Amino acid sequence: MTKTLLAASFLLALAAPASAQRPDGPKHFIFFAHERERITETAFISNPNLAGAQLKYSWRELEPVRDRYDFRSIEHDLAVLGKHGKRLWIQLQDVSFSETQVVPDYLLTDPEFHGGVAREAEDGRFSGLTARRWDPAVRDRFAKLLSALGAQFDARIEGLNTAETAVGLHDEQQQPTGFTYDNYAAGMREIMSMAKAAFPRSHVVIYANFMPGEALPDNDRGYLRGIYEHAQRTGVGVGGPDILPLRRWQQLHSLPLIAARGSHVVGAMAVQDGNLADRDRRTGQRITVAELARYATDTLRLDYIFWGTEEPYYSKEILPFLR
Repeated sequence: MTKTLLAASFLLALAAPASAQRPDGPKHFIFFAHERERITETAFISNPNLAGAQLKYSWRELEPVRDRYDFRSIEHDLAVLGKHGKRLWIQLQDVSFSETQVVPDYLLTDPEFHGGVAREAEDGRFSGLTARRWDPAVRDRFAKLLSALGAQFDARIEGLNTAETAVGLHDEQQQPTGFTYDNYAAGMREIMSMAKAAFPRSHVVIYANFMPGEALPDNDRGYLRGIYEHAQRTGVGVGGPDILPLRRWQQLHSLPLIAARGSHVVGAMAVQDGNLADRDRRTGQRITVAELARYATDTLRLDYIFWGTEEPYYSKEILPFLR
């Protein structure tokens, strides 16, 4: 699809009649990520149009020692938000985009887990760390964390999403031991099922944006489509970390799959750093908050939008729009 056609299709989508999944439109949350102390900010808690906060918690933080879970931070945030009539949405991190470890130490040191994490690379450069999602031993530990979280927080939180499916493991000469594209895809489907089993009442969403081993539409091995088909079967919600309707790769991968999901499948996406700086390659015009919100509501039919706090957009555009 050419850049001109992408721009044209985006503009047509903005003009299309509304067909939101929720009859009253999506619920709006603020994505504070690890800046969890910000949930007491007046601009957030005093706005009745904001349903709650999406906050990040790492596996390492929640399970500091094997089989010993520490959920005090979640309980604290739940209490603060509840006091102001807001809901909590958890983003559970098993990946990082730096050298920061997000998995417990025992995964790194016990030979049973084959190192626990893998180093990612994009264009030959280090790009982050990911838990070995394809490794049954590691995945079993993640399942235990999900079960413990569900036992304590199911129905008490609005929802939980996993970190994005995209990982920088494309160089077949440097892929970690035991990794294949097929078993990575199978592992992600199993994680979806485990999360749904742990949280039958709160929403569960997978951030399915890209999958290693394919590039749609020319190299379609069914990995990303398989994630969305599994969501359709299991009732897991779908979404992603970026609403980028002007980007070719997003239009060729996750965005049309999110828009085409079944009516019983929840859709939830975030507006994160860089999204509101994106420009139409044809006109040079920067996308606006109103345009993103209209696309998210009318075309993607989202149930939830998580607005990031990147400045100056957060203070000057997002908060005024949501008021």
